[in-house]
Amino acid sequence: MISNAEFRNFGHQFVDWIADYYENIEKYPVKSQVSPGDIFKSLPENPPENSESITEIFKDFQNILIPGVTHWQSPNFFAYFPANSSYPSILAEMLTSSLAAQCMKWETSPAAAELEEKVMNWLKQMLGLPENLFGVIQDTASTATLCAILTAREKFSDFKINESGFDKYENFRIYCSKEAHSSIEKAAKIAGFGSKNLVKIEVDGQCRLIPEILDQTIRDDLKNGLKPICIVAALGSTGTTAIDPLPEIAKICKTYNTWLHIDAAMAGSALILPEYRWMINGIEQADSFVFNPHKWLFTNFDCSAYFVKDKNALIKTFQVIPEYLKTKSDDHVNNYCDWGVPLGRRFRALKLWFVIRNFGIQGLQEKLRTHILLANELAKEIENEKDFELLEPVTINLVCFRYKPKNLNDENALNILNEELLHKINSTGKIYITHTKIHGKYSLRMVIAQTYVQQKHVKNAWELIKDIAVKSEV
Repeated sequence: MISNAEFRNFGHQFVDWIADYYENIEKYPVKSQVSPGDIFKSLPENPPENSESITEIFKDFQNILIPGVTHWQSPNFFAYFPANSSYPSILAEMLTSSLAAQCMKWETSPAAAELEEKVMNWLKQMLGLPENLFGVIQDTASTATLCAILTAREKFSDFKINESGFDKYENFRIYCSKEAHSSIEKAAKIAGFGSKNLVKIEVDGQCRLIPEILDQTIRDDLKNGLKPICIVAALGSTGTTAIDPLPEIAKICKTYNTWLHIDAAMAGSALILPEYRWMINGIEQADSFVFNPHKWLFTNFDCSAYFVKDKNALIKTFQVIPEYLKTKSDDHVNNYCDWGVPLGRRFRALKLWFVIRNFGIQGLQEKLRTHILLANELAKEIENEKDFELLEPVTINLVCFRYKPKNLNDENALNILNEELLHKINSTGKIYITHTKIHGKYSLRMVIAQTYVQQKHVKNAWELIKDIAVKSEV
């Protein structure tokens, strides 16, 4: 155990290390260069019998663990999706950890509950969401989607499944596009529907759900005695940031009286830009909506903003109040433990509050517009390069492309070539990108959304990709 004085001393050391880390983060290999098992073998087989000093532990953190870390906060990180942090968010996380409050109910931390309500109202204003939505912070979009599907399940079974199980309710169906996030299938499994009752709808040339096929599929299911209860629209699919046609999907939901859930995990942050509000035309029909400030709004993981129209249905789905949790304030406050899966809750609203206040709406908008501009500039560079091909138009901040030498037209060979190129690029440690497949074509993905990314980072990345591609062909 360390004393208060020692804590103060180590605290200063750690903050200095964090500041140095961010100052020098570009010097680290972006993607960890260790092999499977390296870190595990470097750690002792048995836990220590006696106390070890923070100095020794911290030394091992730097020497053993840091080499096995992939640096998501590097401006040379272009992989998967952003999982952004920022200085105000880090400072707030320090306070959150120090308070160590269990924020399950209003009584257990009134400030946490009321700040959460306020910042969710702020987000609703910032994104242009309907006034009749109620917000709660979940840990991830996966959990939020599970909440949506479970609430739809209970609402359409008159809350009988929670009470008696699936007897007489085995015909429920859920729909999403083939490009929708894997968390939807996982939620369908957890919620008891089974994968076979999640229907994945074909997409068009831009990887968007095709409404006509959705409508016909629902008609066919109804004829076969199946009941559509939920449609999940992707507002920015993971692979390509495809935007499903929300107005048409909303109309279908209204026609068949189904729950409409909108998954806007990363792309939802762009709604703070008025010029991107077109993405939510038709949102008035939505029953629930989720996006992740921990992706592209510079707030440490985990912080997922979930909005629901019928908060009473949400609460009725999850609320369980044993005697020891009953309080005199229950009828007058938001007890957010009743708004989702876990009872225990972190004080997540604090870091979001710090970020919104410190950046301001204009500061957040400026960051996002810079990222979008950099993505579009890169797309133009790719289009002008004769041996590269842009595979999808840039919707927001993601660029999907491949290396396509003019003398190579075999699709299988091109897929192999681009996969090999990806591994060579990442093995340099200078940048980190990932891939997807678009209509069978192996695509390199560059997400330009890291908090501190600048034009020079994108330019250097593009030069590196071209250089390695030419050498690969040789």
